[in-house]
Amino acid sequence: MKMIRAFIRPEKEQEVTLALEGAGFPSLTKMPVFGRGKQKGLQVGPVHYDELPKTLIMMVVDDEDVDEVVKIIQQKARTGFIGDGKIFIGPVEKAFTIRTGEEDL
Repeated sequence: MKMIRAFIRPEKEQEVTLALEGAGFPSLTKMPVFGRGKQKGLQVGPVHYDELPKTLIMMVVDDEDVDEVVKIIQQKARTGFIGDGKIFIGPVEKAFTIRTGEEDL
């Protein structure tokens, strides 16, 4: 299993989550976050914005579903402008259901 963490523009959050749900991936966690990428913020005229708002979407999927999920996120979150976001993928070693104590993997 893999953990997918996608940092996307807040205005794309609903489009991405609806597309994931429509493709059969309803389980996810999302939260508002602030940060900056390689550009170290954004300069708009004389004003420098050090950190920009993003939405973090986290989900755990089977290894064989990673490419499909990444493709959906990329298609729905892309505007073509700087600041569209980033996707990180990492392994999940174990998972437990808190209520039952059962190991899920």
